[in-house]
Amino acid sequence: MITLASWNVNGLRACLKHGFLDAAKDLDADILCLQEIKMEKGQAAVDLCCHEFWNSAERKGYSGTAVFSKTKPNGEQYGLGIDKHDGEGRVITLFYEKFTLVNVYTPNAQHELKRLDYRMEWEDAFRAYLTELDKSNPLVICGDLNVAHQEIDLKNAKSNRMNPGFTDEERGKMTELLGSGFTDIFRKLNPDKSDAYTWWSYRANARENNVGWRIDYFLISERLLPGVAGARIHPHIFGSDHCPVDLTLDL
Repeated sequence: MITLASWNVNGLRACLKHGFLDAAKDLDADILCLQEIKMEKGQAAVDLCCHEFWNSAERKGYSGTAVFSKTKPNGEQYGLGIDKHDGEGRVITLFYEKFTLVNVYTPNAQHELKRLDYRMEWEDAFRAYLTELDKSNPLVICGDLNVAHQEIDLKNAKSNRMNPGFTDEERGKMTELLGSGFTDIFRKLNPDKSDAYTWWSYRANARENNVGWRIDYFLISERLLPGVAGARIHPHIFGSDHCPVDLTLDL
């Protein structure tokens, strides 16, 4: 049995000051994947006694991903292998015996959708990367995918349509990705569960009122489905505007 957890920490140094280590201990994951770390290795002490993998953005204090694994993987890879997409530290791939892990922080379309065209290029490149990897070993993909796929995945679907993270284009790319042989495991296990969110705005008491979005995911290759033992959202864990999600596999 193995548990994997994923969390957009919205700045790991800030999250460390707001209980990150205690939260990580509570999660007790064999593999902990982080997004939006906004730091480089060594800028703060992260004492998790694990094998560490860091992919920091070239731009200081921006983006970035990290993975802490109790088991040493057989190999590691950073980025998509495409210069245009690899300067922001958005992807870490770790190769384990029974699966390949991909930790991702998908680019945001940004205010007024000024980065939507780039987001579409990223989505196509990322999907191609995943489908090629999937030929060799089944995948566990986790992270902040920056999209609420269905109306059930956010509180106010009608008023947010065509806002960043809920454009028809972004949702369409998510549909394409899932159609490439991957399963949104939380939704698979909870097809009708509403009010299950992973991100809340800091404005208007959104978290207290649970006015949120589900934009943090575990996706798995369909052939891993028989080994799924559970998938959870942890809204009670604070420290970021996102909360952690996890997946338990019996492989």
